[in-house]
Amino acid sequence: MVAINGEDMTGTIAEVARSKIIGPAGTTVHLTVFREGEAALLEFDVVREKITIKSASGKMLENDIAYVQITTFGAKTTSELLETLTDLMAQNPKGIILDLRNNGGGYLQTSVEVISQFAGEGVALYEQYGDGERRTYDVLPGGLATDTNIPMVVLINEGSASASEIVAGALQDYGRAKLVGVVSYGKGSVQNWIPLSGDNGAVRITIAKWLTPNEHTIHEIGLTPDVFVEMTEEDYKAKLDPQLDAAIETLLAMISGNPIPTSMPTAVPSAVPTQP
Repeated sequence: MVAINGEDMTGTIAEVARSKIIGPAGTTVHLTVFREGEAALLEFDVVREKITIKSASGKMLENDIAYVQITTFGAKTTSELLETLTDLMAQNPKGIILDLRNNGGGYLQTSVEVISQFAGEGVALYEQYGDGERRTYDVLPGGLATDTNIPMVVLINEGSASASEIVAGALQDYGRAKLVGVVSYGKGSVQNWIPLSGDNGAVRITIAKWLTPNEHTIHEIGLTPDVFVEMTEEDYKAKLDPQLDAAIETLLAMISGNPIPTSMPTAVPSAVPTQP
């Protein structure tokens, strides 16, 4: 990006440039773009539109595998997940993949509601306070995909944090799902956002940490996948997804009752931290 509405963007950080591109729907922004191989700069007039992206969506893959992706844990996630699962479960899937990669989290209550769609009963998580007090969040009844005869895999990576780890950790603890990918971010603290007086900003104060149903803490540790598969820069550039491929292969092995293929590492390299 060379210029936005004629304003030079050379050396401007991406977030500043983004803030100048967005605006009210129906208005126009003029972009000046350099493209390798072109002799001159390219000029574009782009009409802004409101873009709504669902936080939960899904589709059926080959071999009757239901694929569900959750990108954040927001106010509409549960209703969008219910809509997605209603459609997919009606197609009688033989297995489920839940993709939580690059999901930085969101509402804690939403994570409990998501867990409850896949786990039939039990504790969703514990909230442990410094004074020894503990709050328990239980799984909610009525989940649409709690049948353990339908095996499940959860995809995680270094961008899976907070509420994503709450969900993945609970499903791993209960044996409801195998985790595939790399060690997650490791955000296991509960924080309150407290405004300062006089409009002087705000501070985040850590008030507790959360624990998985088996009382594991993941803060600054992360969740350890059952099947460790990295995603390289070359994979991204080539538009390959070895993690999803491994998830499918793992799920097919689970469906057929075979061991997880040994061609995919089942142990994390020694340099990677494991759960306590």
